Amino acid sequence: MLKNRQFPYVRITEKQERTVRAGHPWIYEDEITESSGEIENGSLVDVYSRKDRYLGTGLISHASKIRIRLLGSDANETYGDPFFERKVKYALQYRRDIMKEDMNACRLIHGEADGLPGLTVDRYGPVLVSEVASYGIDQRKDVIYKALKEHLEGIEGIYERNEGELRLKEGLPQYKGWYGEIHPQNTVISFTENGIQYEADIENGQKTGFFLDQKYNRLAVRRAAEGKTVLDCCTHTGSFALNAAKGGALSVTAADISETALAMTRKNAERNGVSLKTIQGDVFDLLPKLREEHAFFDFIVLDPPAFTKSSKTFRSARAGYRQINAMAMRLLPRGGYLATCSCSHFMPKEEFRMMLKDAALDAGVGIRIVEERGAAPDHPVLPAVPQTEYLKFFLLQII
Repeated sequence: MLKNRQFPYVRITEKQERTVRAGHPWIYEDEITESSGEIENGSLVDVYSRKDRYLGTGLISHASKIRIRLLGSDANETYGDPFFERKVKYALQYRRDIMKEDMNACRLIHGEADGLPGLTVDRYGPVLVSEVASYGIDQRKDVIYKALKEHLEGIEGIYERNEGELRLKEGLPQYKGWYGEIHPQNTVISFTENGIQYEADIENGQKTGFFLDQKYNRLAVRRAAEGKTVLDCCTHTGSFALNAAKGGALSVTAADISETALAMTRKNAERNGVSLKTIQGDVFDLLPKLREEHAFFDFIVLDPPAFTKSSKTFRSARAGYRQINAMAMRLLPRGGYLATCSCSHFMPKEEFRMMLKDAALDAGVGIRIVEERGAAPDHPVLPAVPQTEYLKFFLLQII
């Protein structure tokens, strides 16, 4: 064992050691075989193999099955405030390098992929929206937020969307609201993405108010939409629909189960000077109804909420994806296009691809893959952490 270490320690199983050495930063409760007595919740802790090899240092959470989230494996690092400040600087520099002018609407911190486990920070113009789902990071958020404000210009406030169920599993309270005393009064924020102006409701909208991960997938839809009659299902704030309209679609129909979402879509369309129609309804009911009515569309976008948030519900979720994709394929003519997505990491990419093949068989059509994409690069992927590769986007053509 290394000498003169200032942190308490745990030892882990050989199985967990292999996972850690492969690059995954999570240590599960059941894989800890020994610890150095009482360890304060949220504190830094060293992790060792059963043969006393130092594997890294992380933050401990006594309430979570993910007992330790590793921060790094540098034995000379103190993992104090300067460490977290550097992590923020690295995350911002990466976005400046890769996103360029697109940092106005951008994910600035993407949890484990930026070395800040359990932390999400999105930017919408002058406002940052954060979600903390890690006990140790929650204790250090003041340092992180301060660093964000120091290294970004024009930030007027930070809004916390700390409502997720993961916080309960971490022993953290659920709440939402402005951080600190200086902030805007309005929680409906205007911003621009892909040259399109939006309003996002950061207080009540889904996730942090918008789905930034689809940024460049929306451009893929825009490129293919020229001259098409487009149906955008599960439109939310109308982002795919608006991109299709900007791309020269003949007509665009935006559908959603939520009238509130459709109202926001109509408002965004008016703001951008584009024309579209809206339909309220559940996609499972709407697609068969449109087919019965002989409605014509030659481009359909399917971007539903995650059908599964657990491996236990994978089979039913796969069946749901298969059903709605087959419905959409039946509605499209030969030569028509389908953009279809899944935002659940419990639906692996290859399984989603196989599901699409099965859906085509159900629909009695042939398909070919035009383009296969993931999240925008401000949502980077760690190969050793499958959870970071969650978004699947396929553009298909019916043949």
